[in-house]
Amino acid sequence: MNNLTNIESVDIILPNYNKGDFIEESINSIINQTYKDWHLYIIDDNSTDNSKNVINKFSDLGNVTIINLKKNKGPSFCRNYGMRISKGKFVAFMDSDDSWKNNKLEKQINFMTNNNLTFTYTDYTPFFENNGIKKFKKRTYIQNYFNFNGFIKNSSINTSTMIIDRSILRANRFKKIELEDYLFKCKLFKSNATATKLGEDLAFYRIIEKSRSSKKLKNIYWLWYINKNYNKLSSFQNLISIICISINSLKKYGLK
Repeated sequence: MNNLTNIESVDIILPNYNKGDFIEESINSIINQTYKDWHLYIIDDNSTDNSKNVINKFSDLGNVTIINLKKNKGPSFCRNYGMRISKGKFVAFMDSDDSWKNNKLEKQINFMTNNNLTFTYTDYTPFFENNGIKKFKKRTYIQNYFNFNGFIKNSSINTSTMIIDRSILRANRFKKIELEDYLFKCKLFKSNATATKLGEDLAFYRIIEKSRSSKKLKNIYWLWYINKNYNKLSSFQNLISIICISINSLKKYGLK
């Protein structure tokens, strides 16, 4: 039961594209939260798999809004659309292949309201899944505090663990670009936001093994591109950023 005395509403933005095999688990982890003052916005990005059939199972719930896009717009558009139509004091994000422990919202909103925080995140457990069998890696132990200078050396804040007070969003939105979540967080930090960790493991992050090696190379390119063109880092600062982020990624997920 939710025992918070200061109830605050939280809007959860869940974009989806062709994750029909996973999204039901994600949605159920939200529905089963002990904290009940939430509204879920599911934005389906014109999926071509069975996603719509899965999502429609939840269409009768009063605190779930389903938006079906007629064209594929990408996750940035979906998240921005969700932020635009939602009204809650807090905004949380969920990727359609991740999930939460059932007390995540209660603990995190309590942490934020008790300490007057506007941007928080938690630790999480990465996992692989093969033929329905999950293989969990060790939980993360991310540093307790981030500002811009810290984040460009360790981008370990998982989007599915973040909760943000709407007051600090201002005009910051996701841009249609690779690593859009990294750029979005950088923009928040450059707007003088700081992020504080609730030091508990409250989420599960699914690692999709397909083409991971090629994705790593692509991510390095886009890190360099964003750091140069948006973060305005020098070549030396950019190199340090990429080296540090790569090392921290290896610590979390290993070489596999």
